[in-house]
Amino acid sequence: MRLLRTLLLVLVPATLTTSLSAQGRSQPRYLALGDSVTFGFINNAGFEYVNAANFIGFPTYASLGANMNVANAACPGETTASFLSSSGIDNGCREFRTLGAPLHVPYSSTQLDFALAFLKSHPQTRLVTVGLGGNDVILLSTACSGDLTCIQTGLAAVTANMETILSDLRATGFTGTMIVVNYYSTNYSDPIQTAIITLLNKALEVASAQQGAVIADVFSAFQSATGGGNTCTFGLLNGSFSPTNQFTCDIHPTQSGQMLIGQVVAQTFAAAKSEQ
Repeated sequence: MRLLRTLLLVLVPATLTTSLSAQGRSQPRYLALGDSVTFGFINNAGFEYVNAANFIGFPTYASLGANMNVANAACPGETTASFLSSSGIDNGCREFRTLGAPLHVPYSSTQLDFALAFLKSHPQTRLVTVGLGGNDVILLSTACSGDLTCIQTGLAAVTANMETILSDLRATGFTGTMIVVNYYSTNYSDPIQTAIITLLNKALEVASAQQGAVIADVFSAFQSATGGGNTCTFGLLNGSFSPTNQFTCDIHPTQSGQMLIGQVVAQTFAAAKSEQ
């Protein structure tokens, strides 16, 4: 983030951002909301940060599978709390925006306020995906020093926040399909890491069930693709660009990982439509 700050202080990226009005002319019918996974974030990307088009998240692939244009409003570092409120704790979204790094669609409000305005002005929208909670659990894991009981207790706030988010989105009059995208483990052979993600996904599942949303089960898709092993070694996570070991990964999906998530979302959308 320090490198990003240095780069953006000397660049003016706003002109490189795709405007929402331009997207509106193509009549997007899919609204993607979320954090860095949805955004398509890459760590240590240097000058690439000045143009959001350099970052391709799963909504691009899901929109192709679902044959719909997409507006991707995701913000790297967004938590369920910062999604709802400009004063809610976040994990880097506000800094990303303050430094001038463009999002895929520009807005100055919270992501929730943008989403509500979008749905009211785009009644043709048929799909909304929400990918939130990963940053919450990162902050919780640090605060709880990895204690599973403490993390599970803290995740009650994620469930409550997600219920509010989904309820508010539906209150706009949106009658289409609402999908909550759950999270993969970065290493399925690590029982602690996988247990933490399982707790997070359970919290998301409870909120989804309360608000009539469906789950896109990315956790199971990645588990199947890796045979229950290390997600990094199967090429589904970006490299960490470590100067000492090029075969280490960070937490964000590669393009093959994003494609897999997009496939899961498109299949979940198709299944939900068939049941309506």
